[in-house]
Amino acid sequence: MNISRGPQRIVCLTEETTEWLYLLGEQHRIVGISGYTVRPEGVRQAHPRVSTFLDGKIEQIINLKPDLVIGFSDMQAELANKLIRAGLQVLITNQRSIEEIFDTLRLVAGMVGASKKGDAWEAKTKADHQAMRLVSQSWHGLPKVYFEEWDEPMISAIQWVSELIGIAGGVDVFPELALQSLGKNRVIADPLEPARRAPDVIVGSWCGKKFRPEKVSAREGWQNVPAVQNSDLFEIKSCNILQPGPAALTDGLAQLHTIFSNWHAQQEVSK
Repeated sequence: MNISRGPQRIVCLTEETTEWLYLLGEQHRIVGISGYTVRPEGVRQAHPRVSTFLDGKIEQIINLKPDLVIGFSDMQAELANKLIRAGLQVLITNQRSIEEIFDTLRLVAGMVGASKKGDAWEAKTKADHQAMRLVSQSWHGLPKVYFEEWDEPMISAIQWVSELIGIAGGVDVFPELALQSLGKNRVIADPLEPARRAPDVIVGSWCGKKFRPEKVSAREGWQNVPAVQNSDLFEIKSCNILQPGPAALTDGLAQLHTIFSNWHAQQEVSK
């Protein structure tokens, strides 16, 4: 007899946990999701949307009778506090690096008795990363990349995105900021500093709003930036790269690699 283990009624306050439970075949445990969740297709119609990123419908969550609520980041501390005071069991993870993302996915898989599936997915994904890394290492010259999470104020790439840029074949122009776990510590105080670092490629993912390359190109003092001169400005939607879970490690990474591959091909042609 197959006995289902672990929490049976899970509320996911962020989208990566929802996507992961679907990949594990454990979506029947989900009773509530974040309003920002868009992966996988059809998920928004399958479950009630009970939270934003910073707040949630506390009474609705309580009425769903979850035996576990899972969220992400120190920014959800106040929301977690409300739910804990309501007597709910809450798990907040705070992963920042690729390895920490894998650790968290492994933790959740173990909690729902799906470690075997989780381990298989992790092994394949890590193998894909290594294969991509080998391809990009064969290139002669890598693009310098400015990744912008937000525009006002300008915020550069979080650690896992910086690491994904490296795997995909680029060089993050703000590696020192990527090591800062808090968004406020990745704010670029001088609006001319990205221009001074002369990125070849600019990637925008303005967490929840559409990236506007024309606005970036029009910034004062950015006219001589290689990415601006060559119109190498691209958007990757935040749902594909700014959630610390499966999407970033697969689709987000693949989109970065395509952008950098095309840049590299253009360089080869122009030689």
